[in-house]
Amino acid sequence: FEIFNLDMKAGDSLKIKGRISEDTDGFVVNLGHSSSDLALHFNPRFNESVIVCNSKCSKAWQQEHRDNHLCFSKGSTIKLIIEFLADKFQVKLPDGHEVEFPNRHCYDKITYMSVKGGFRVTSFKL
Repeated sequence: FEIFNLDMKAGDSLKIKGRISEDTDGFVVNLGHSSSDLALHFNPRFNESVIVCNSKCSKAWQQEHRDNHLCFSKGSTIKLIIEFLADKFQVKLPDGHEVEFPNRHCYDKITYMSVKGGFRVTSFKL
C-alpha cells in the first residue's frame, strides 16, 4: 500500500484502521517525501515485543527509538492515529498510549505514505 501524493501538513491527523495478520512478525507505516526520505518509520515488531521508530535521510537510517509498549496483538483489528505536529509525530495506540517521535527533517508537509508487512488497511482518513 503506497501513496505518492499525500497532502499532509503540520497539524493534520491521519487515522489508519486495519487488521494485523495472524502469522506476521510485524508491520511498518512510513511517512515522508519518498521511500528513501522518511520522517517517520513506525515499526511494531511482535518477535521483539517492541515498537521501533526511526527516520531515513537519503537512504540512510538514523538513530532508532524503541518503545516497549506494544498493546495490540497478531490477528487483531486496530486503529492508529498519527498526529503530524511541527516538531514531532504523535502516534496514538488503541489503548490511548502515545508514542512520540521528533520531526528530525523539519518537514512541513508529508507527501509519501506506505504500509508494509502484516497489516491490511481497511480504511484511512486524513
